[in-house]
Amino acid sequence: MTAIDPQAELDLEYYRMSNGDLAQHSSDELAEHFEVFGRKEGRPASPAALRENFLELVKQQPSVLEIGPFCNPCVRGPNVRYFDVLDEGGLNNRAREIGYPHTQAPHIDFVSPEADLGIVQQQFSAVVSSHCIEHQPDFIRHLMQVDRIPTDEGRYFIMIPDKRYCFDHFIAESTVAGIVEAFSEKRRKHRLGSVIEHRALTTHNDAGRHWRGDHADPGFAASIAARTHMALAEFERAAGGYIDVHAWQFTPHSFRINVSTLRELDLIAFEAERVYNTGVGRNEFTAILKKVVPHD
Repeated sequence: MTAIDPQAELDLEYYRMSNGDLAQHSSDELAEHFEVFGRKEGRPASPAALRENFLELVKQQPSVLEIGPFCNPCVRGPNVRYFDVLDEGGLNNRAREIGYPHTQAPHIDFVSPEADLGIVQQQFSAVVSSHCIEHQPDFIRHLMQVDRIPTDEGRYFIMIPDKRYCFDHFIAESTVAGIVEAFSEKRRKHRLGSVIEHRALTTHNDAGRHWRGDHADPGFAASIAARTHMALAEFERAAGGYIDVHAWQFTPHSFRINVSTLRELDLIAFEAERVYNTGVGRNEFTAILKKVVPHD
């Protein structure tokens, strides 16, 4: 088994080389610049802050389980297995129904309509998911199910939408209060509030516009009441059935705080090993959770 060496969140040489205006800065000046200006400006401080480089870390692992690949897996290869709520035929049909441009869905090795990772009865050196964790009705249960899959030196590689730069912009950041409440309730379906937020309070998903401070489409505020009415009707029609929406909204900072707090509460067996900053013009950040192995 090969242990990984995740790239630092702040790689000073990368930061210097990626920003010509900082070429003459000392290491201390670079670190200060990133904290004062770089994060806010979206200057990537590590290659792993960018999806394409982050996935290279995943591809280097001896064995990989990807959660929720749909018809566009993040990683492919003989060392990769897939988990989803539908098999490949069901995913292809779903893609056609929604007009999703795709190639052939991969073979799905583990299928659970209830999204129960308990069916995965083998270990992998890495688990990866892309824009999946924010959909989990019970964030803690998800991490509890994932933590039994990586080997002792394994990691969970995650790509997560940054709520500031995606359609979740106007929805409040999630806190440990809501996360623990969902776990206490053993929530398996999304609450009415999440459905209303997703249907009535979301905006456009153009990351570039969000970075420029342009967050609301014309008529956004005026349409909230009508869209709330539609969300209520949809929730009633579902009659307790699953509606796929975002349950959680994060920034890199709030994600780290929530994961660290849940670890301190001994509710999860992961620690936030790396949480990379969001790159300018992008609507996602990357993170690596490390499995905490108890010592005798």
